[in-house]
Amino acid sequence: MHRFANPARFQRLGRSLLPWTSAIAAVAIAAGLTLGLFASPADYQQGETVRIMYVHVPSAWMAMFVYTTMAVASATALVWKHPVAELVAEAAAPIGAAFTFICLVTGALWGQPMWGTWWVWDARLTSVLVLFFLYLGYIALAHAFDDPSRGAKAASILALVGWVNVPIVKFSVDWWNTLHQPASITRFDAPAIDTAMLVPLLAMAVGFTALFASLLILRVEAAIAARRIRALRLLETRG
Repeated sequence: MHRFANPARFQRLGRSLLPWTSAIAAVAIAAGLTLGLFASPADYQQGETVRIMYVHVPSAWMAMFVYTTMAVASATALVWKHPVAELVAEAAAPIGAAFTFICLVTGALWGQPMWGTWWVWDARLTSVLVLFFLYLGYIALAHAFDDPSRGAKAASILALVGWVNVPIVKFSVDWWNTLHQPASITRFDAPAIDTAMLVPLLAMAVGFTALFASLLILRVEAAIAARRIRALRLLETRG
């Protein structure tokens, strides 16, 4: 892990991975959308509306995965003073917020025809909304200080405390008897979904994960460049 505390080494690794993650994202998302929209069957109860899940469900998975990535990176930055881990957490936050926003919007679009309402204070929906606010809070806190290191430290603490909400999102449908249906993919027994629907769903999950990796690499590289420019300007100011 300490090998990648060197920003230059991280950049070399990122540049070698970026073409692969970008290609995987493009191919997997194209395949997932094609299979999901045109090849998979309509649901016998939900009809064509079920196709929203090919964007909604992977977005929900990514919302939890990205926040967990932020929490791990924040812990690494706090405990080992890892400079790149701090940048990874900050770079991941807007991407995770975007996935969470997509999850909330597509969930509302699905809920109106299925439940007859755009929103209900259901345990799953409410905990995902809290996750979205945690992302926004992290971003605001990271930029609330003149000293970037103080902002990063405060935001890292929020990321670690807020991670408590991730298992609540995941298991809310098991712990409480709410309106949201229970998990049908991530079960201890076999997934309760037809293979024709499962394949495009997993393709979209792979595509979204690769897309996250690509965006994260680009954002971390931009953050490293911004810090170098800031350091050079400080040197010029001090003369």
